[in-house]
Amino acid sequence: MKEDQKNFILFALFAALILFGWPVITSKFFPAANPPVTKIEAGKTQVVAAPATPAAGAAGAVRDRKLVLAESPRVRIATPALSGSINLKGARIDDLVLSTYKETIDKNSPPIRLLSPAGSADSYFAGFGWTGNNVVVPDKNTLWTADHAELTPGQPVTLSWKNPQGLIFQIVIGVDQHYMFSVTQKVGNAGATPVMVRPYGLISRLGATKDVDAWTNHVGPIGVFGTGATYDIGYPNLAGKEASFFGKLFGSNAKPGANYFDATGGWLGFSDKYWLTALIPDQNASVHSGFPAANGEAYQADYAAQPVTVAPGKVAAQSARFFAGAKEVRLTDHYQDDLGIRNFDKAIDWGWFRIVEKPIFYYLDWLFRMVGNFGVAIILLTLTIRGLLFPIAQRQFASMANMRAIQPKMKALQEKHKDDKARQQEEVMALYKAEKVNPLAGCLPTFLQIPIMYSLYKVLLVTIEMRHQPFALWIKDLSAPDPLTPLNLFGLLPFTPPHMIAIGVIPILLGISMFFQFKLNPAPMDEAQKQVFAFMPWVLMFVMAPFAVGLQVYWITSNCLTILQQRLLYARHPGMKVAVAK
Repeated sequence: MKEDQKNFILFALFAALILFGWPVITSKFFPAANPPVTKIEAGKTQVVAAPATPAAGAAGAVRDRKLVLAESPRVRIATPALSGSINLKGARIDDLVLSTYKETIDKNSPPIRLLSPAGSADSYFAGFGWTGNNVVVPDKNTLWTADHAELTPGQPVTLSWKNPQGLIFQIVIGVDQHYMFSVTQKVGNAGATPVMVRPYGLISRLGATKDVDAWTNHVGPIGVFGTGATYDIGYPNLAGKEASFFGKLFGSNAKPGANYFDATGGWLGFSDKYWLTALIPDQNASVHSGFPAANGEAYQADYAAQPVTVAPGKVAAQSARFFAGAKEVRLTDHYQDDLGIRNFDKAIDWGWFRIVEKPIFYYLDWLFRMVGNFGVAIILLTLTIRGLLFPIAQRQFASMANMRAIQPKMKALQEKHKDDKARQQEEVMALYKAEKVNPLAGCLPTFLQIPIMYSLYKVLLVTIEMRHQPFALWIKDLSAPDPLTPLNLFGLLPFTPPHMIAIGVIPILLGISMFFQFKLNPAPMDEAQKQVFAFMPWVLMFVMAPFAVGLQVYWITSNCLTILQQRLLYARHPGMKVAVAK
């Protein structure tokens, strides 16, 4: 009895450690979910306002964006997915709005703004140009001329400028139906002597992202310099700080300050949770690319191609691309496969289980397109997975039945050799062999569920396709926690409880479903184990509460299917319900 009490006390301490330590762990390694998009107060569902944009942190006054946009001539950008303008002063793409994505779920919510001009809050822009010795090259104050007033998918725009030496600089900009710009930099030499110039591209960003950079989902500077994507470099590195303890633990090789690489092709830029800007040089060109040390709150990604010599009467051209938009899975795969952009799908941080996560995403997305509701699609995904695992679950249950049948013999052996643990272990293994029982067989379905659960967690975490997707009733975003909690009488009281203790209705249903599932499991002989299994559902309820509702819907559905499955298998193995003989 004392041993049982000891085991229960150890479990209670372990449960307390999970409850109070889990938020610390998740903040770094497993960010639970997106912020809630709704709150329920006074019995009504209210949309949570988008977070206020902080003032930019660089030197110089921050002015109203509309005033800044009106200060220089511009070429309008109009596509099905984008709207904005190109600044003819400096030839910058510095005004871009994602027309199909909103800041909140409110029907009157403004669209996501990705790029803003220098001088405004959250300045963020891309530019292309040249460097050269003894050559007058265009700079940020150069005023370009455009051959069209509007850039559309079917109508590229050519920007032109001529220097005093007779060099004609041109930037031909095109755009597709989505978020990819094509950029061709040309230099025509109308002079009498050869000149050498070096094309470059840059992205400038004022202030770091508001999204959380976590071990499971990198946000910040990102690039492909060689074989794979670089997730090691963060805004703190560019600001001169060493990699964090956890970064060093997992092999981060990011240097404090500037981080540059020499490679062929590749791409680089800045990644938010759902949005990306990326410079994509010619994939066959050798470039020097990376991130300079931060200048205060100003961050930059840039590349420089190899110098080119332009003979008199000749024209030199360099092609590149610029991506600015949403990290849609099908789109990143399309750009990687059809445009040959190496590892562009790694703009989404799939992580180690990518081989499982992407098929789950594509199947889930196909189900969504079929039924039109991501919650229903998750339920259908669960049915599919449990159907595939059912033969394994049958073997698991049969193994549990066999293990239960030999419990009296095991107890006898343990009692007989209680003073000789080595002999006891040998006799138990011999019993397993004689009875043809595998004690690990019952664990296989659980182990198989772990990568599936984690993969669905990552899909809900990193894919924009799940953002702001409703389910039913009060669930307006499956990628966020449940906003409905009994702590304010399910929204009848006019206040929102603190996030840590606001256990929603869906997590409570998860705990109840786990309780009934555990009740149907064969009762263990050890009393301490019985207490542990009785307490475990409610511990996991608190652990899972901050996670995305979509993940909880999967788990609840899986639990309900397990209960039905157990009833079916109990009918096939009635001995499982019989009390174990002493």
